[in-house]
Amino acid sequence: MIVEITDSNEKQAVARKVLEALSDWFEIEESREKYISECTDWTFFAAKEEGETIGFLCLKETGRATVELAVMGVLKDHHRRGVGRELVERAKEAAGSQGYEFMQVKTVKMGVYEDYDRTNLFYISCGFKELEVFPLLWDEANPCQIYVMSLE
Repeated sequence: MIVEITDSNEKQAVARKVLEALSDWFEIEESREKYISECTDWTFFAAKEEGETIGFLCLKETGRATVELAVMGVLKDHHRRGVGRELVERAKEAAGSQGYEFMQVKTVKMGVYEDYDRTNLFYISCGFKELEVFPLLWDEANPCQIYVMSLE
């Protein structure tokens, strides 16, 4: 079940639980703490199963017509079971109903790290299209791939 969370403290608790459990992807403490801090201002959806939170997704506005899937995580035991896809679908519905025309997401470019290749394939399977690569947005070792999808 996907629910929207509006309470700032609950947002931070959920984000901390999931991101700390996903240290392979969110290993840099400073970046992880920034997501946890900033998520209070973003549209926040949580995936729950049997009362337990197993994942979340945050949307932040990046322009009048565009919202960014800013951060997303699903606990490893629940990967490849449709939870991430449910979160993305709920986010698309919400963004469209809020009047946004596009959703974007950033990740590490395909072909750099195997784990991120799976992430790229996931976003593509959800309907995102390659927009542009910024080789130095983060750093040389992590070229930033931007994907976008139309919400119309």
